[in-house]
Amino acid sequence: MILSRAQRNHPEFRKGASDMLSVAPGIAAWGLMTGVAMVKSGMSTVEALLMAAIVFAGSAQLASIPLILAGAPIWVILATAMCVNLRFVVFSVHLRPYMMHLPLRERLLAGYLTGDLTYVLFIKRFAHPGADATERAGQMAYLMGNGGVNWVSWTTCSLLGVVLANAIPTQWGLGFAGILALLGMLCSLANSRLRWVAAAVAGAAAVAAYALPLKLNILTAIAAAVLVCLALEKTALHRSSSGGGH
Repeated sequence: MILSRAQRNHPEFRKGASDMLSVAPGIAAWGLMTGVAMVKSGMSTVEALLMAAIVFAGSAQLASIPLILAGAPIWVILATAMCVNLRFVVFSVHLRPYMMHLPLRERLLAGYLTGDLTYVLFIKRFAHPGADATERAGQMAYLMGNGGVNWVSWTTCSLLGVVLANAIPTQWGLGFAGILALLGMLCSLANSRLRWVAAAVAGAAAVAAYALPLKLNILTAIAAAVLVCLALEKTALHRSSSGGGH
């Protein structure tokens, strides 16, 4: 990661790092168990190390690994990873006004470092894009500090999990710490009735379709949540327009 001295010395950089440190243990434990899972699922140590070093997408990794090892068609693997990461399209649209003043290289770095909890903490601290250059610099310094700690926690412990895979039993259940971190993110993001409905529908659909092969229950859950929420939004808009006509 290439950070400017001004960003590293900015007070918001330290604030971003401090905020992420509060949830870093959960991210680290999840990364550790992801590294262990990659090796114990049948990947070679070299393959697992490469994936841990290059891929910064925990949920997509966990969803794709069993499909790759099961010899699933490439379209199923790509579709699963894409659907799991669709939320980042929403994140990027929301963050666009914060980023467009940056050169392309810095936008790409910011996008790479932005994870689920990074996004949640950033939006909580900055509800609106900076009004001037000073505010925008502070926002980007916060994001770099926040995302940097997230990246280091995940990548370092994921690599460590690969190296120590045969010494760390999966029965320890350290991955549950990552689940707790995601639950915290869910509670932070689910701030409207529609979002709670989406979460409930996705969870119910994933459990109902659990027996489907190749982890297709993930795609089923995402599709069900999207379709139900689109239908509810359309109904709400129709009622609103009908009421406005009276």
